[in-house]
Order: sequence, then structure tokens, then C-alpha cells
Amino acid sequence: MTILLNILILAVGFVALIKGADLFVDGSSALARLFKVPGVIIGLTIVALGTSAPELAVSTSAALKGANEIAVSNVVGSNTFNLLMVLGICALINPLPIDKSILKRDFPFSIFLTILTFCFIGYPVFKRGSIEGLSMSDNVSMITRTFSIILLVIFVSYIIILVRSARKNKDAEEGDIKKLSFGKCFLLIIIGLALVILGGQFVVNSAKTLAATFGMSETLIGLTVVALGTSLPELVTSIVASKKNENGLAVGNVVGSNIFNILFIMGVSGTIHPIAVNFASVTDYLILIFVNLLTLLLSLKKSLGKVSGALMVICYICFMVFAALR
Repeated sequence: MTILLNILILAVGFVALIKGADLFVDGSSALARLFKVPGVIIGLTIVALGTSAPELAVSTSAALKGANEIAVSNVVGSNTFNLLMVLGICALINPLPIDKSILKRDFPFSIFLTILTFCFIGYPVFKRGSIEGLSMSDNVSMITRTFSIILLVIFVSYIIILVRSARKNKDAEEGDIKKLSFGKCFLLIIIGLALVILGGQFVVNSAKTLAATFGMSETLIGLTVVALGTSLPELVTSIVASKKNENGLAVGNVVGSNIFNILFIMGVSGTIHPIAVNFASVTDYLILIFVNLLTLLLSLKKSLGKVSGALMVICYICFMVFAALR
């Protein structure tokens, strides 16, 4: 009976995510047109922050409860899912052009943040000089409050840069966007965001319960069930945006969410409570660097096609198999 109830909650969560993402994209796109802001900037800020809300709720809650493996693996798992599955599926549906500003500024910045975090959490392992005797579950590092505050300072600086960029670029992208009043835009964004957050929580909570029934470890749950559940808003929002030819919104949402996940979510979680990091998470961050570089390499053509999309999806499946076997 409990399993059936959780499956029902999971289904309701999916419906809320899909409808919420649809309303959110409509509202944010129309709002961008009203203020003559490029869709890519909206994707990198409002949409990215809204769709990252589930990760924030899960990671901070996990950190407070001492579930460190979930707090960290949720972020790295979500970022991996965003790059390989969200962009990959969008590219399979529609060729996905990559905005120049994302390719030159935001994507390299996202890679830099990933490498920075890896260096910080991996330093104790480098200092140790050997991984002999270490198991994947051994805590090898700590995301301290100091490092977390540094991440939040970088986050605020990044937002300021985006706002200044938006002010300089007053030309809005053209697209098949409904003209709505400010009040209706705001209402759609609020309702959509509420449904996305609520749906994400429904999916995560029910999926965690179902996964725990089968005896999965916290790290595996964080990398798979929780990461997939909290990344569903990014997936649905980007697919909806791509179908509506809002490609700047679709790609900006993914890159922006990944930046927000590292700076804002990891920053807030670590500031609230220092987070212990196990050796498995250090390994996963190294894999995430490779995934970032692979996606950047595929994006150098300034467009992701069906072949690139298929390759990215296959890479994600391989990563999931590796995580499960490990």
C-alpha cells in the first residue's frame, strides 16, 4: 500500500512539474519581452534560480540532518544530469544553438567553478599522496563555512555582472511569445514556480522512499533518484522552452542552474552547516569536470545536433551504470 501511495505521489509530482514549467516559461519569456531583456539572461537568472529551488531545499535539509552524502551528491548529480540529459534530450528534439555569451562567458565560468570546488574538496586527497586504503564511503574532506561564504560572494558578483550585461544589451530576441501584462506575467511566474517546487518535492520524497526500500546507499540515492528528481524542473523547463524556440532560455537555464547549484546551493548549505565530503563525491566531481569539457567541446560548433545529443545521453547512461556498480 505504501509503495502504491508513493507511486501516486510521484505521478502527481510529474504533472505539477510539467504544468508548472510551462507556466513559468510563458511568464518569464513574456516578462523578458516587456523589459526588452534577452531570453538568455532570463534563463541564466530567474528561470535558473526557480528551477534550482528543489536542489536548494534538498541540499540544505540534508546538510541540517547530517545526510552529507545526499547534500553533496545531489549537486554533482544534478549538474551532470543537466549537462548530459537535459541538453542531450533537447538536442535530440531540436538542434540547439548555443548563444555566444554563454559559450564565451557563462560556460567557461561554470567549468572554472567546478574545477575550483574539486581542488578544494580534493586537496586533502592530493596531500595524502595516495588513495590506497580509501573506500568510497570514507570522509576525506569538508566544505567549510569559509569556503561556502566565498562561494556566496562569487554568486552575488556573478548576478551583478549579469544585470549589467542585460542593461547594456537592450535588444530582445524575437520569438513566438505571447504579449502579456506585467501582472499576468508575475502571476504565471509565481504559480509556475510554486508548482515546480511542489512537484519537485513530491517526486524527490516519494522516489527517495521507493529507493530506500531497495536498500540503496545515500550517495547512490543522491546521484540518481534525488539528482534526477530535483533536475526534473530543468529538464521540463528546457524542453518546453526548446519546443517554443526559446533556445537561449533552454541552454541558459541549464548553464545558469549549474552555476547556481555550485555557488548558491553549495554556498547556502555549507554556511548553514559544514558538509563532510566522502571519496566517492571527490571522484564524481572529477567526472563532472570531464563532462563539462566534453559538452564545451561539442558546443564549439555553436550548435548541438542530434548526434551530439545522442552521445551525451549515452554518456549519462554509462555514468549511471558506473555509479550503480561502484
